[in-house]
Amino acid sequence: MKANEVFYYADEFNVSWLPTLRKMWSPKGQQVMIPTPGQPKVHYGLGVVNYYTGETVVIIRRHKRRKEVAELLEALLEKHPQETIYVAWDNASTHQDEEIEAIVRGAAGRLILLYLPTYSPWLNPIEMLWRHFRREVTHCELFLTLKELIAASYDFFNRYNQVPDKTLSLIGVVPK
Repeated sequence: MKANEVFYYADEFNVSWLPTLRKMWSPKGQQVMIPTPGQPKVHYGLGVVNYYTGETVVIIRRHKRRKEVAELLEALLEKHPQETIYVAWDNASTHQDEEIEAIVRGAAGRLILLYLPTYSPWLNPIEMLWRHFRREVTHCELFLTLKELIAASYDFFNRYNQVPDKTLSLIGVVPK
């Protein structure tokens, strides 16, 4: 990459108030009980990870529509006002429409979208970051409120932005 270019992988993930259940140790003959809310509420995270620096930009919203995808792209353009930004992501319908194209046109060549093949999450390293997020934040954990879950989610990404080499390691990049 040239000095004035940045490369991000992007994707969406669920932030569900219903805890994800995983295998865990417990004393023999005792079953661990994980409380759950009456009605699960879901928000969605939309995020990017810089493939070279490990820095993330994440927004959590009630929906993951074109409007929210456009908001994420605008946040990237704001973060990098002079650089050319490459974004690699899947072929989700929310990634391709007039609203997204308007942002690309408005960026005047500074935003280049690259589409990964359909049904190939193994090609998007950000999936490994999402997996680690779920392990650390949502597995077998019930938050008292959805607001607390969202705060814990942002806290995870803020902490990992402080140690970008760890993020790079999670997504399979050897830090320089």
